[in-house]
Parts: sequence; C-alpha cells; structure tokens
Amino acid sequence: MPFEGATGEKLRKAVFAVVIVLGIFLAIQALAAVMGLRYVGAGIAAANTIVVSGHGEAVAVPDIATFSFSVVSDKATVADAQADATQKANATTDYLKGAGIDAKDIQTSNYSIEPQYDYVQTACTNGYCPGGRQVLRGYEVRQTTTVKVRDTAKAGDLLAGVGSKGATEVSGLNFTFDDPTKVQTDARTKAIADAKAKADVLAKQLGVSIVRVTAFNENSGGMPVPMMYSSAGATAQAKDMAAVAPTISTGQNKVTDDVSVTYEIR
Repeated sequence: MPFEGATGEKLRKAVFAVVIVLGIFLAIQALAAVMGLRYVGAGIAAANTIVVSGHGEAVAVPDIATFSFSVVSDKATVADAQADATQKANATTDYLKGAGIDAKDIQTSNYSIEPQYDYVQTACTNGYCPGGRQVLRGYEVRQTTTVKVRDTAKAGDLLAGVGSKGATEVSGLNFTFDDPTKVQTDARTKAIADAKAKADVLAKQLGVSIVRVTAFNENSGGMPVPMMYSSAGATAQAKDMAAVAPTISTGQNKVTDDVSVTYEIR
C-alpha cells in the first residue's frame, strides 16, 4: 500500500501540508475578491442626493504690512544715473535695516533703464516745416523695492523715513496676514457649518435622512485691503511725506469662503 510504513507516513504528511497551503491560498483569494466587490460597490454614485451651499466669513487684524518705494535718477549717462540711483537705494535700505526691518523682508521688485528724449521742433524755411525730431537728453534709472513690515505700528514712520532718504515714489500700502491659512480655515469651517445647517433643515422639510457627503466644492474668497496709501509719484510728495509721518489705520481684513456640499439622502 502506498501510505504504509515510514515512506507512507512521510507521503501523508506531505499531502496534508499541500492541502493546508492550498486552503490558505484559496481563503486569501476569496477574501480579496470580497474586498474588491466591497470597494467597487462603495464607488457607486448615490441615486438620491441634495446639494446645498454654505457661506463663511472670518475677520482678523492683519499682522503684516507691505509697501513699495522707488528711487529715480535722471542723468546724462547710464553710469551716472545708475550710480545716483544706487546711492539713494542703498541709503534707503540702510535706513530700513536700522529701523528693524530684516534683510529678507526687503526685496528689489523692479529695475529699469530708459532713454529720455526731448522733442525739438525744426524751424520752418520758405514755408516748409519738416517737423520735429527727438534728441537724446539722458537716461532714467528706476529701482523699485518692496518692503514687508512685521510690526505694523511702524508703517507710518517707515513711509516717512524712506521719503527722507531719497525715495521719490511711495505706494501700495497693504495689510495682510503672515499666515493666511488660519483665517481661511476659520472661514471654511463656518461655511461648512452653514451648509450642514441648511442640509438639516432641507432634509427635515423633505422628510428624509442625510446619509453621507458625496461631493464637496470650495470657492475661497479674497482678502479685501482695508486701506491704501499712495504718494502720487511726485518728488515733492515724498518730501512732504518725510516731514510728517502719516497716521496709518490697520483695521481688519475679512476673509470669505463659499462651499457647495452634496449629501446622499434616504
């Protein structure tokens, strides 16, 4: 007999081991098939849904102020214009650093060199006027710097200070947040709560129950600037500003968030 004796005993154990391994393999395959069916079924779109919108607003005091200033120099040659503009820009940057502004918060945002022309009218002769011509007068060098102020209480003094150091244009004072995500998250939380409250009311009116969220869309709003200060771009304006620091009101910024939520109902 094939299963008698020592050899038969070994053969029986081998067959038994194969059966166990085969059984484990089939069990794993069956479990995987069930899990796959469960996953596929979970992706089936809900047949009955309601869609509601929600709106949220969050208000906070800005902790960052930004503004830009430009130094402008008109000289007969490019080299002279660059040297003059550089001297003014460096003096202004040194002033800002001395006032506590970190170097990483001072950024050159534009640098340009433009030829400047005068229009000269040619004299008329024998009733003929040949028209005018452009004559090169020199070159204008303009360097614009953007500054981030982390102590918003200093904004007014800094606006006046850069004017006294050679800045001829100061503009674009804006207040914002160093970390805007926190305020935006607060607005989103309120928008979702608003949508959920509307969904609960609607479900009660329809006589149905909310099962789960099946879709979500968000439209984040911008952050309105509470105020802006502009120097109007004149040298005299910058000098006047240097004499008296403007009173700056930080105010509050409002952040909005709108969401659309789809709920499955039954």
